Amino acid sequence: MKRLIDGKSADFYPTPTWATRALLDYETFSDDIWECACGDGAMSEVLKKYGNNVVSTDLHDRGYGTAGIDFIKEPRLSDNIVTNPPYNLAGEFVIAGLQKSQKKFALLLRLAFLEGIERNKKIFTPMPPSRIWVFSERITFYPKGAERKGSGTTAYAWFIWDKQSSDIGKLGWIAPGHKNSKL
Repeated sequence: MKRLIDGKSADFYPTPTWATRALLDYETFSDDIWECACGDGAMSEVLKKYGNNVVSTDLHDRGYGTAGIDFIKEPRLSDNIVTNPPYNLAGEFVIAGLQKSQKKFALLLRLAFLEGIERNKKIFTPMPPSRIWVFSERITFYPKGAERKGSGTTAYAWFIWDKQSSDIGKLGWIAPGHKNSKL
């Protein structure tokens, strides 16, 4: 089912801050980071608080970063790219990100992204991720301003393509405890 929330576009569910903090407990980034689907800046702000220089863009104006930048069509390159892409464009984001990132490319995706014949042919066979960090705790994504109740039923992971590493398909788990931690 396609998720439509704010009338402007599909698929806007800000990333909980703890999910970005979890990434930074397992991965380090040198040089600039491009957050190319920055939304309201939830992820960008965490990346900055950890001392990273972050360029924030989005196709839609959600009051943060530079709006009107279509990541898939944008010719810009970056040392690193970190984002939670619109899930209906996840495959396109991977292909574009692999071309545009010079060091690391990190995407927060459903674990089920690993499945699929087309993804196997177009993504995982020619350029498998270096590391996949699976969340032990479920992430619940809420539309901005929604009442927070219940818990998620979908498994998520950080998919990391690291062009400076010889890792191929290394699988690891993000330990419990991040969900209730504070920055």
